[in-house]
Amino acid sequence: MQTPSPQTLEQLATDLAKRRVTSRELVEICLARIAAPGGEGGRVFLKVGASAARAAADFIDTMRGYGAGAGPYAGIPISVKDLFDVAGEVTTAGSLVLRGAAPALQDAVAVARLRAAGFIVIGRTNMTEFAFSGLGVNPHFDTPRNPWGRPSNRIPGGSSSGAAVSVTDGMAFAGLGTDTGGSCRIPAAMCGIVGFKPTARRVPVVGIYPLSSTLDSVGTLSKSVACCAILDAVLAAEPLIAPTAASIAGLRFAVPRSYVLDGMCAEVSASFERALHLLAKAGARIEQISFAELNELPVINRLGGFPAPEAYARHRDHLVADSSQYDPRVLARILRGREQDAADYIELHQRRTEFIKRVAPVMGAYDALLMPTVPIVAPRLEELAADDDYTRINALALRNSSVVNFIDGCAISIPCHEPGEPPVGLTLFAAGGNDRRLLSMAAAAEGCIGWPKDADNFGRPVLPD
Repeated sequence: MQTPSPQTLEQLATDLAKRRVTSRELVEICLARIAAPGGEGGRVFLKVGASAARAAADFIDTMRGYGAGAGPYAGIPISVKDLFDVAGEVTTAGSLVLRGAAPALQDAVAVARLRAAGFIVIGRTNMTEFAFSGLGVNPHFDTPRNPWGRPSNRIPGGSSSGAAVSVTDGMAFAGLGTDTGGSCRIPAAMCGIVGFKPTARRVPVVGIYPLSSTLDSVGTLSKSVACCAILDAVLAAEPLIAPTAASIAGLRFAVPRSYVLDGMCAEVSASFERALHLLAKAGARIEQISFAELNELPVINRLGGFPAPEAYARHRDHLVADSSQYDPRVLARILRGREQDAADYIELHQRRTEFIKRVAPVMGAYDALLMPTVPIVAPRLEELAADDDYTRINALALRNSSVVNFIDGCAISIPCHEPGEPPVGLTLFAAGGNDRRLLSMAAAAEGCIGWPKDADNFGRPVLPD
């Protein structure tokens, strides 16, 4: 399989406008990569819409040929996580439980907005069952292998596992995912791409199979910060203004000393320190802070947090009918919802509200906070064979990213590893509502710590298709 080009949405839009490529050609490139012998297409996609994608591409090419005003990103293939409704298709959420459900009558709002901008849905991507894990493992449809260390069966991260691999392997030029505790940012970090989690209220979740109605948000995975900014504008129904990078010089960043830096492996520690050094060299002011409040989160969420009871409420009838179709590890997490009674759940909401108020002044004193997206690099599937190891590693993978969902913030993960080293993500996060400012700062940080644009996600020179 050829190394995929790191083309950004802006580059593709320029190529389409100048007739250097057609939408049909882009669709065929993606379909060829999905079907490539020895590739990951069969694990990445649960459904491929080849005929519909070709028809949409031909229509857009005809419109563009007649100067009929196709949008700048019209005709670019993207992937959609199997959590989103697509009209006429069954939303199975990576599970066997929902196979008999009725097809969706209409697209999810997020899908509809992307289609309205001209993006073409190339297919539905694999995921952790019901999005309830940060590792991306799926025993029903197999687990997509991470492009880094693929021969050694490394996981992609989750829950938006297929979305991440579809982008890294060039099967789609961006991926639509969800993020309840890091489900876009974790696989982005482990696979060496960019993952963005907006403020939850920014993009409607209508038409998405929920995990946690309190924490769910719609996110994106792509090749660059600018790509995520473009997709975010479409999803939030905002004007498509070209994203501009802020000036790094003078920005105030804070690094929490406690909690998010605990248990870092050597590779993550080295890449994180490298990123901080490069940002400081570019003129950023970086301050180490205690942020001791973060240490309260394990106690606050000791009964499973919001996902467990909210998922249990949704799945209770399915569980009574037949629990045998569930991934046993996902089932165990859902059943934790029985540990909370109504008073516990109400108190959890109250404690979250109070926590957000207490940490707001800490976050407001800085332009953004920095942390490793995940404190470990992608483990091998074999390391997750024992349930205890799976539980421990999953909790570690989710620990940092879930902070942002709990505080109702926005966050982005960008690659910060040296070319040729294991993928590591640097997270920039801020209080909710600061999405566009955060994307601007992330674009600047990406320019400081990234590798040349003629290299792929692992720092290797790009080979021509």
